[in-house]
Amino acid sequence: MNDPAHPDEPSVTKRGGGAPATRGRTTIADGVVEKIAGLAARDVPGVHAMGSGLSRTFGAVRERVPGGGGQRSGVSRGVKAEVGEVQTALDLEIVVEYGVSIADVAGDVRENVVAAVERMTGLEVVEVNIAVSDVKLPDEEDETPEPRLQ
Repeated sequence: MNDPAHPDEPSVTKRGGGAPATRGRTTIADGVVEKIAGLAARDVPGVHAMGSGLSRTFGAVRERVPGGGGQRSGVSRGVKAEVGEVQTALDLEIVVEYGVSIADVAGDVRENVVAAVERMTGLEVVEVNIAVSDVKLPDEEDETPEPRLQ
């Protein structure tokens, strides 16, 4: 069946509706948003670590046990996300370096996290709650030393 206005061109039956990019839906797991937020928060100067001292200690132990990494280890430690269809809310727990302005660091973390999550996921970040659980003093050793090669 040919188009009478263009007899040499075959007729094309359109299927579906709208642009291909709008067909179907995309879901983003909480863990994906948590990883993005965790990396963005760690990029901020003045942030020493993520999570409480206890969670970092347990996380370091879990990472050394084969198969014990779990979902709360690595870059998402200290981050909890609630992801909806178009919005997300985040809770972050951070440890700051001694001497920095906690208010400034928290503001910078919020800005960096919102920008990264919104850019990468397209979700609207409705809130970023930050709990400062500790201050890293200059003469304190880290609670979780780097693993050594054996």
